[in-house]
Amino acid sequence: MALRSRPLWKWVPLCVAVEPVHWAAVSALNPAIPKGSISMTVNDLRLLFDYSYWANERLFRVILQLTPEEFTRSVAGSYGSVRNTLVHVLSTEWGWLDRCGGPERGPRLEVDDYPTVASLIEAWRRIEAYMRGFLDGLKDQDLARNVEYRGAGGEKRFMPLGELLHHAANHAVHHRGQVVLLLRELGHAPGNMDLLFYYADRRGIVAW
Repeated sequence: MALRSRPLWKWVPLCVAVEPVHWAAVSALNPAIPKGSISMTVNDLRLLFDYSYWANERLFRVILQLTPEEFTRSVAGSYGSVRNTLVHVLSTEWGWLDRCGGPERGPRLEVDDYPTVASLIEAWRRIEAYMRGFLDGLKDQDLARNVEYRGAGGEKRFMPLGELLHHAANHAVHHRGQVVLLLRELGHAPGNMDLLFYYADRRGIVAW
């Protein structure tokens, strides 16, 4: 009983975060990771985006079943509708690709320019080709190159190219989860798009 009366974190310190994690501490524990640096390769990014586009295709199969009204209906979430959420993801991914030296996007994409599912899917596949082509032209050392861009307030910011593209891929994961929820609210089941199922699909095996 005496053991149970003690704070849990004293017995399982790896299970509860009691202090913020700082890069200096991480670097001290693992000298292979320099302070402020994350090891990454072009193939790592290829894998992240390949997973993202695989998951997109699974979403597209379901979205093609929506009526025009369902596609643009405001349901919930940050952007309201399936259409608006996916246009936001598309615009953001293309924006980061542009900032990193890929094909120019121009102004933020507007949802009204994508009135149908077909028009959105066509745009997504075009940006997928842009991203895959851009990654094919990179070398691992390019990922450490600092990219200048403007923050929300217009100030200059600098971050490594690899980290910005990593963010772009992860950003899509976040909002794809929102789209799955919207589809369920509309009465459609998109299925499981976890990374486990991507790996299993690539191997031609059953994941779960």
